[in-house]
Amino acid sequence: MTSSSTLVPADELARRTTVTFPNESADYRRARTALLAEEIELRRQIERVAALRRALPPGGAVTGDYRFEGESGPVDFAGLFGDKQTLVTYSFMYGPQRERPCPMCTSLLSAWAGEARDIEQRVALAVIARSPLDRLVAFKRERNWRDLRLYSDLNGNFSRDYYGMSKEGGDEPALNVFTRRDGAIRHFWGGEMDFATADPGQDPRGAPDPMPIWTILDLTPEDRGTDWYPKLDY
Repeated sequence: MTSSSTLVPADELARRTTVTFPNESADYRRARTALLAEEIELRRQIERVAALRRALPPGGAVTGDYRFEGESGPVDFAGLFGDKQTLVTYSFMYGPQRERPCPMCTSLLSAWAGEARDIEQRVALAVIARSPLDRLVAFKRERNWRDLRLYSDLNGNFSRDYYGMSKEGGDEPALNVFTRRDGAIRHFWGGEMDFATADPGQDPRGAPDPMPIWTILDLTPEDRGTDWYPKLDY
């Protein structure tokens, strides 16, 4: 990452912009240039955080009895990696007690489904839920998630250990990253933002938020809103 001491100040970069839009006022341009400086700082902060994440020391070894079933049959945890050295897992809130899956998870995965083949050029991506495989596959077909790999957590151990299950046995969304280096599989990073870390007036969210829908809505004057969420059907 480029040292912050070598970077041109964000407000100076912002003043270099040659972008203007039809009929904008001078007040708009001044405010927009100030906002552009903040957007540049945000971009830099995102990169600083990503660099800190990459520099984490080795996480805990993965040693649990984790058993899964995918569309190609039973697989152990190492098998989720395929030929990749890094594995991203998402714990999908579609446990056996649910008639239908979580709409928020579904919205997220519907967006990821369009990127799955691109993501898997570099890392493995596995979606894990506690429902039987036939339920997962049926919903995958309903949503046309052609390129997402879904797995049933057969004994629930993975969901229990990596926060895909609450202490009461309910579903929880969980995003985790694992590495396989020199024959050792370790946990690399997991999302830890929840209700305890949320700011006033906000739902729990990661940073960056993995849901593209919020990135789009954050660009609009309507914002994310407080009385609307994604639905399974409209």
